[in-house]
Amino acid sequence: MKVSVIFALLIASSTVFADELRDIELRRLFDPTPAELRAERAGGVYIYDGLRDTDIEHAMQEAFDRIESMMFIRVKRTIPQGKANEKPDNDVAYVQDDDC
Repeated sequence: MKVSVIFALLIASSTVFADELRDIELRRLFDPTPAELRAERAGGVYIYDGLRDTDIEHAMQEAFDRIESMMFIRVKRTIPQGKANEKPDNDVAYVQDDDC
C-alpha cells in the first residue's frame, strides 16, 4: 500500500515539474529577458524540450527573427483542440522524435 502511494506522489510531482518547465520555456520563448536576448545575439542556442506543436507554430509567427537561436526536440503533436495527442494503447503523449 505504501509503495503505491509513493508511486502516485512521484507521478503527480513529475507532472507538476513538467508543467512548470513548460511554463519556463514558454516564458523564454515569448518573453525573453535582456540577458537571454544577449546570449542569443552572441550565438547561443536554447533547446526547447517537449513543447506542443501549436506553441512552436505560434513562435514562428511571433518570434521568427530569433528562430536561429531555437532548437525544438520531442515536439508534442496536438489534436485540433490543442491538447497533446495520445496513443490509444498506453495513454502516453505522442511525441515527434527524429531519433537524434
